[in-house]
Amino acid sequence: MTTETIDHATLEHLAGAGAIGGASVVGLPGGWGVVFQYGTTERALAVKRGQVRIFKKFDTLVVYLKQIGIETFKTDTKQFDPTVAQVKRADTSERMRKAHVAAAHDTWFRAQVEHGLQEADDPNTHWVSNEAVKAISAKRRAAWSKKAQAAPA
Repeated sequence: MTTETIDHATLEHLAGAGAIGGASVVGLPGGWGVVFQYGTTERALAVKRGQVRIFKKFDTLVVYLKQIGIETFKTDTKQFDPTVAQVKRADTSERMRKAHVAAAHDTWFRAQVEHGLQEADDPNTHWVSNEAVKAISAKRRAAWSKKAQAAPA
């Protein structure tokens, strides 16, 4: 398999322009890689960090290829070994958990803002001015202070 790589965005542009001349799915220990031919060049699909992308499932790779418009490809199974597990990064699950928590918070926050905006437009909503809130708070603090002074020490 070639060591030179191509990223997804570049591949999409080439496929959209009809420049991809062919694809070869290559079996690797623990999964499947794919090499694309365009012009006289061959490049392996890479992840963002530049490493060759390995698909654990052949079906997932086929769906990916169909999505970018490639329905016919060669397959090389010589090096494929399904017993070899692909190495996982230790921080992947934690990073994904944090991403899901952040997405859930973002969804909740946007709903709260939308709800607040809808209430602001509602004529039945009664708003209290900042001055009124300050006056109520001052009155409460004075009552608490008076109560604290009257309490036995």
